[in-house]
Amino acid sequence: MLVVPVPELEAYVLERTRHYDDSFVSADPAFVHAHITLLAPFLPEPSAADLERLAKIAEAASPWTYDLAAVEMSAGGNIHLTPEPAEPFAALTAELSVAFPQCPPYAGRFEPVPHLTVDHVAGGADLDSTRTSLAPVLPARCRADRISLQWYANHDCRLIAEWSLGGAPLPAER
Repeated sequence: MLVVPVPELEAYVLERTRHYDDSFVSADPAFVHAHITLLAPFLPEPSAADLERLAKIAEAASPWTYDLAAVEMSAGGNIHLTPEPAEPFAALTAELSVAFPQCPPYAGRFEPVPHLTVDHVAGGADLDSTRTSLAPVLPARCRADRISLQWYANHDCRLIAEWSLGGAPLPAER
C-alpha cells in the first residue's frame, strides 16, 4: 500500500486500531498507522525498477501543507477526515495509477477519494461521538512530505520503503 503518513493523528488512529484489531498494531517504529492512501493494493513484491519509478514520482512532487477538520461518513459507514486541499493527493493517486496500471486504486471497486479513516460505525462509533473524541486534535495542520510503501498483515505491519517528496531529506523523528 502506498500512503502519505499523517503523524499528527497517529495517537488517535493507533488507539482505534487497537480497539478493532490489535494484530494490526505495528512494532515497527517507522510505521505510521494514520495515513491517506494513495494506491492500494500495490505490488506484493515490487522490483528494483518499480521502486526506482516510485522514487522518481516522489522526487518530482513538491511537499504541501493541508488541513484535516471535516469529520464525514461514507455510505459504507467509514468515518473519515477529508484533507483540504485534496487535489494534491488525487493528483499523486492519478500519477501512480498511470505508472502502475496493474494496480488500480482499491482494485477498481471504489472511486479513489482522499481521506484519513478514523473509525467505523461497525465498531459502535457514530459521527457525533467521533467528532467529540477528535475535538482536542482538530483542526489539524499537516504536512505531506513523503510517500511510504507499507505492508499490512496480521502481526506484520511494517514500513518497506519511503521516499521524500521533492527530494528533501526525510524527517529524523518518526
